[in-house]
Amino acid sequence: MRLSETASGCKLFLSLSNMAKKNPRAVSRKPRADAQRNRERILNVAKEAFARAGGDTSLDDIAKQANVGPGTLYRHFPTREDLLKAVYRTEMEKLAAAAQKFGETMQPIEALRAWMLLFVDAIAMKQLIAPALNAIVGDPKKVFESSHAQIQEAIRGLVKRGVKSGDIRKDVDASDLFRALVGAAHVASIPDWEQSARRLVDILIAGSQPVKLTR
Repeated sequence: MRLSETASGCKLFLSLSNMAKKNPRAVSRKPRADAQRNRERILNVAKEAFARAGGDTSLDDIAKQANVGPGTLYRHFPTREDLLKAVYRTEMEKLAAAAQKFGETMQPIEALRAWMLLFVDAIAMKQLIAPALNAIVGDPKKVFESSHAQIQEAIRGLVKRGVKSGDIRKDVDASDLFRALVGAAHVASIPDWEQSARRLVDILIAGSQPVKLTR
């Protein structure tokens, strides 16, 4: 973290602390919905910034681009590590939530395909911010693993729904599909890996459907 940002963060925390002592309600006057919108804007800007410029991205610049004051950013994310972790975890939470939405609005096989394609996008995002995570976070594996179960549960639910409807074969294991997609991350250095991963999704979807016997 830059020294100027560290000093700025400390001053802001002291100011907020003094405000809280004098008037406990002073630091929580903004509507909760407004605070949530600020947080979301910060995360969206930070995701692009970390992917573009890496771990040395200026937090003050992120605040400026998100149209919030530095104090608002530091109040939500006291450190650069907190912000970067939140960016990754929020993207994984969105991916998990998409599984439920797709399951409620699409046919089972289409819901699974749409989610798997979204997972490819998530892998691409992870590859972009991975250098920043490795540079800033002490043990990035813990950050990745914290979302592992959440994502596995999401794909498991989609497969289970498809098996129940008859759109997916009973012997299809959600873990196999998950591992196949994660495998795409190991070739992410290849220029056209995303196109290849998307083709893989279609292959996996075709192989997951029951064989239709023709007379």
